[in-house]
Amino acid sequence: MHRDGCVRPEPHHRILSRQQCRRSRAHRTGSRSARPIGVGLKSGDDRAAPSNRGLLDLSKLSLSRLREELDALSDDEQVVRWALALQHDPRAGARVLGTRAQRQVDAVRSDRVRVEALFEIRARLYADGYRVVAGVDEVGVGPLAGPVVAAAVALPEKVELPGLDDSKKVSRSDRERLEKSIREQALGVALGEVSPVEIDRMNIYRAGLEAMRRASTALAEQLTIDRFMVDARTIPGMTIPQTALVHGDAIEGSIAAASIVAKVYRDRLMGQLDAEYPGYGLGRNMGYGTPEHMSALGRLGACAVHRQSFAPVAAAREI
Repeated sequence: MHRDGCVRPEPHHRILSRQQCRRSRAHRTGSRSARPIGVGLKSGDDRAAPSNRGLLDLSKLSLSRLREELDALSDDEQVVRWALALQHDPRAGARVLGTRAQRQVDAVRSDRVRVEALFEIRARLYADGYRVVAGVDEVGVGPLAGPVVAAAVALPEKVELPGLDDSKKVSRSDRERLEKSIREQALGVALGEVSPVEIDRMNIYRAGLEAMRRASTALAEQLTIDRFMVDARTIPGMTIPQTALVHGDAIEGSIAAASIVAKVYRDRLMGQLDAEYPGYGLGRNMGYGTPEHMSALGRLGACAVHRQSFAPVAAAREI
């Protein structure tokens, strides 16, 4: 054996590479590879803090200025760099800002993965040769007043809709933000509406299907649709292929987008009806049978936008 620790070629000895020699020496001397910075260390452990070499120097910025600058950052990587620097700032307030910023980035990235998963079914359809796939959904089946509304939405292959989800899971402000973004990016958007009078004539189940048929037909007049994806049901009278997905508004992005568009449109419409037919709180309850609405039905009776075939409305009419 030579001074460098390597075995020279001799009979029955294999030849070690230079890298293998180094590994052999390291093993004999008990040396280990360095632990990644921060691994296994408790946050706030100043003794174990990584070197500040390469970190941004934000120590001269006040906490209020740091908040302003962080709020103005739009790129994830920039926020991460700031967060890392702030987490090693000597000021406790700055470290809190850094931790909060990192959590926000993590939440945004997690949401991005979730939203991307909503379009996996559509991606498989693209792989099978489909070019334009649209989602269809309806809202307003349960209320005592107002129309049933459906939307059909065709989105491009690449779309940015952070926070997209079933309209029932999204706050009103986020729904309005998403609706605007959907309309800006969509290849096409169409609505279908069935009035309370029509609902009374055909029943609510058929009215929901008819609203979706009207929305889908209107969208198909705007552009060529290869397939519709529909929330839970199959739309009658359609020649374009369609796929019914149970809980589609929660598992498929185009259907979720349609539910957002339909919900925002109907909510705005109910606000207009509230001004036209005051006293029922339609702009707040959206026509649902809330205590406020039921009380108003008892006092005022039904109005022209109530669904007369629904039992609570019929009962109020008899009072």
